[in-house]
Amino acid sequence: MIFRFLFFAFLFYLGYKLLFELIIPLYRTARKIKRGIREMQQKMEQQQHQQNGNATSPDPNAAKSKAGDYIDFEEVK
Repeated sequence: MIFRFLFFAFLFYLGYKLLFELIIPLYRTARKIKRGIREMQQKMEQQQHQQNGNATSPDPNAAKSKAGDYIDFEEVK
């Protein structure tokens, strides 16, 4: 009778250790990694949308300001 109790207590202890030291930390880590990947994908999509938006509709005022910013080169002696 006492051996049976000790056996089940030991099994309970092993199950407890397995659950709280292996399964739950693995679950939390996987969740953090998935969240990080999702955030990185969203940032990349935002950057692509910004780049595509800038490439498809250039600002006409920006071209004019670049043309007026040119300074002639003068040789310094």
